[in-house]
Amino acid sequence: MTTPSPSSPVPPASAASAPKSAAQQALGWLHTARFLTTAPQLHFLPELDVPEIAFVGRSNAGKSTCINTLTQQKQLAFASKRPGRTQHINLFALGKQGQMDAVLTDLPGYGYAAVPKQDKIRWQQVMANYLVSRKNLQAIVLMCDPRHGMTELDEILLDVIRPRVEEGLKFLVVLTKADKLTRSEGAKALSIAKLQAGGGQVRLFSATKRTGLEDVATLLWDWAHPPGAAATLLQP
Repeated sequence: MTTPSPSSPVPPASAASAPKSAAQQALGWLHTARFLTTAPQLHFLPELDVPEIAFVGRSNAGKSTCINTLTQQKQLAFASKRPGRTQHINLFALGKQGQMDAVLTDLPGYGYAAVPKQDKIRWQQVMANYLVSRKNLQAIVLMCDPRHGMTELDEILLDVIRPRVEEGLKFLVVLTKADKLTRSEGAKALSIAKLQAGGGQVRLFSATKRTGLEDVATLLWDWAHPPGAAATLLQP
């Protein structure tokens, strides 16, 4: 049996054995997203004990596109050609097949002018009840088109969730369509949003150029996997 000399080259580790980066791990996890259930009202939602991350935002803010980009799935979140017409709460399970360690919640877009006033009021109440009372809600991601800034309805939403944010609820403002901004416009929008976010985090995001994709994915992974978190078996 011969012993290799000190000068013998050491074979490189295979790609399979190389540790994944935090971003790769997060994006791989988000790619496992699959439809779990849909509900027209809060009381129809199943009670869950895994972290839930809710996506909210004004119609046309790019919410569905952001979710589809993060999960690397073209049609996971449905982007209606008639904004404001999707009026259900949609849940997507995350985690290995047969298990679930977190849930993404897609809440209906709000503020679209063509929606009847009574529907707007009803959905504002449904969303407010969800954001205030959903026990396993771990984080909220607010979509905002930085070219228009935060609207009055966005500010109302911030007021609704502020008590829970102060208690530890995670909060992120995603400035979508960042590719439409110049570098200086992006920096200005980021600065303004940080002041408005009230302690929440802010990220620029572009589905077209994948700006902020890895950063947002990693943040969501970290929020959904606090120490002691465990996966739940999905019911057949």
